[in-house]
Amino acid sequence: MRRNVETFIGCDADYKEAAFVLFGAPFDSTTSYRPGARFGPSAMRHESFGLETYSPYQDKDLCDISVFDSGDIELCFGEPALALRKIEKRAERILQDGKFPFLFGGEHLVTLGAVRAVHKKYPDLCIIHFDAHADLRDDYLGARLSHACVMRRCHELLGDGKIHQFCIRSGDRAEFAFAKEHTCLHPFDFSGLKETAERIAKAGTPVYITVDLDCLDPSVFPGTGTPEAGGVTFLQLLAAIREVCKLNVVGADVNELAPSLDHSGVSTATACKVVREFLLALDKTERR
Repeated sequence: MRRNVETFIGCDADYKEAAFVLFGAPFDSTTSYRPGARFGPSAMRHESFGLETYSPYQDKDLCDISVFDSGDIELCFGEPALALRKIEKRAERILQDGKFPFLFGGEHLVTLGAVRAVHKKYPDLCIIHFDAHADLRDDYLGARLSHACVMRRCHELLGDGKIHQFCIRSGDRAEFAFAKEHTCLHPFDFSGLKETAERIAKAGTPVYITVDLDCLDPSVFPGTGTPEAGGVTFLQLLAAIREVCKLNVVGADVNELAPSLDHSGVSTATACKVVREFLLALDKTERR
């Protein structure tokens, strides 16, 4: 693979030496409310240069870790199944080369492509899911491949008790009923996250982390397709990411930034900072 022409700040390592590989999925064809998430990956790269590579939250620097940015996959907007296969193929290549796949969305459906690839390598995979929405519908207006159904499709791969959901504050009655039987849903905030992480750590289970940025309150992050009042703060999200990154994390994504829906640019800047902190928290290299 070759580096993208414009990389996320500090993520310009050579592919062979990189531990982490970024790849974008600019797809939002199943968005049910306000479109625009297809522009999220490129906006995060471009606006990342408003950040420092150094994090005072963690006393770490992106320049000290090896991250390769492979750019965006060219996806067919009208064919979700085809788009998911391409995402899966890119994630498989990254995993086969012994590297960590980190996906930029796009709408949340793109997570399914990456999870399919990671699950092939790690059959006992579990998912930690930060989101405003349960995403557990069996279909949305007849479509089973929808951002409103992504966790339901992931459940079909992983099985009961393997999806741990936090910050959820929206969904229809059937979704919450399904969650009571089949997933571990924690509504509204990160209550129970530490205990969940301790149980997963004890079991040694590999983890995929998916962060839908609408878990953040719209006052913090208005630039998203389906904003939901009552979300968490930026600092709460950073603390939660640091907590779960202590686990055996084998893949991750950040999704649902729609930059055109926040002309101030604050949402994009926030997304960039989440990505920086996420990558630094994932790095386990000991440095003096």
